[in-house]
Amino acid sequence: MNNKITMIAAASENDGLGKNNDLVWHLPDDFKRFKQLTTGHHIIMGRKTFESFPKPLPNRVHIILSRDKNYTAENCLIAHCLEDALQLAKADKNPFIIGGGEIYKLALPFADEIELTRVHTTIDADAFFPKFNNENWHIIKKEFHPKDEKHEHSFTYQTWQRMKNE
Repeated sequence: MNNKITMIAAASENDGLGKNNDLVWHLPDDFKRFKQLTTGHHIIMGRKTFESFPKPLPNRVHIILSRDKNYTAENCLIAHCLEDALQLAKADKNPFIIGGGEIYKLALPFADEIELTRVHTTIDADAFFPKFNNENWHIIKKEFHPKDEKHEHSFTYQTWQRMKNE
């Protein structure tokens, strides 16, 4: 496969993603960026992440990972392992892994890029973004977003790229 596989997430300083299957912050500009980056692509997620959405996200092909062989979701593709999910996304030059914590852990060895919104706070979380070795990854782009009336926390968009000489 010569797709670029990108993991996209917003994580706190302690790598927290969320609690009780929900996000713990509201960052409208981060949502806009997520939409802009993922629209028109395949998005791969775990069942719990999918079920946390009010409805499927428009203009994206949803691939849901579930161990349940009988799991179905209208207008979505279902895979039972990450390799199958990546196979279902092979027509997309840049599929996105969108969570949750367990799926990110599974996907890290396959990822070429990480679009990480580092939220400058520490949260009480039960889902975490996996630790990744900074020796194998380098930041190619960073953009700081200050706290303001619409954003309770400041954050930094970070684009990490896997070093090719591993």
